[in-house]
Amino acid sequence: MAEPDGGRAVPAARTGRRTFLRSLAVAAVGGAVVGGAMIEDVLPGGPALRRAVGMTGPDGTVPRVAPGPVRSEQVASAARGRPVGLSVVSPPGTADPAALPVCLALHGRGGSAQGMLDLGLPQFLAAATARGVRPFHLVAVDGGEATYWHRRTPGDDPMAMLLDEVPGWLRARGLAAPSGVLGISMGGSGALQYARARSGGLAAVALLSPALFASWPDARTVDGYQDEADWRAHEPLLHLDQPLTRRLAVWCGTEDPFCPAARRLADRAAETHFPRGAHTDGFWRRVLPDATAFLGDALGRRPA
Repeated sequence: MAEPDGGRAVPAARTGRRTFLRSLAVAAVGGAVVGGAMIEDVLPGGPALRRAVGMTGPDGTVPRVAPGPVRSEQVASAARGRPVGLSVVSPPGTADPAALPVCLALHGRGGSAQGMLDLGLPQFLAAATARGVRPFHLVAVDGGEATYWHRRTPGDDPMAMLLDEVPGWLRARGLAAPSGVLGISMGGSGALQYARARSGGLAAVALLSPALFASWPDARTVDGYQDEADWRAHEPLLHLDQPLTRRLAVWCGTEDPFCPAARRLADRAAETHFPRGAHTDGFWRRVLPDATAFLGDALGRRPA
């Protein structure tokens, strides 16, 4: 199973089954109403077939609002052994930046800090605060092509960067240490690993289509882990008995191949949302208004 991050390749079954589903989709579409009912509930591989015929819900759009301040720069990361992009997204009208909570925003496979800006995070944050959501900062940083936010190769440790370097970078810019994290796809795995490393001390974790793997045969196809032992040490689904966060929310589309794995988080989550949707930018843009509202509420609460 290959990972479908950043709007790239969507994992499917083997080539023969994919060809079968395409043929079946054509036949089903020709069946009009009857075919629609069949696609919905009966045919094998229902989610894959619904993807094939576009039954994945509407795409979200970037709000047409003026964003707040965005500061993007390159910083030297010793943990990653290279310069990385760092982007701080603030809500409009921020009088005292140091007083606002900070939420990390972790990108998916093949993504970057700039990619999170292109997704519309500045506009979604501005629209949220205009609706009355408590303001907070979003901080995106480059985590690597397919690192799954851990030390996949020697000399490149994105998790050490998040834990050991990012707080200092933020402090130097007059901002608080992160108290929440938003993770999209591969970033969802990173968000849960980060929460575990923080020993449950985060106020909130929001996951959009988290790229989680229930078995090593699935995980090995993305080449994000050195070997099975590395996967077992870092796969969030294998460590759900450990503290994560005071509030966890999950959004994943029912046509997303990662949906079955995401449902395994239900017992640990304060909120779960499984609407129609695939593993695409359009789905993430559709649910980002709800995710930013969740984060603003959770980050704005005082610890019990």
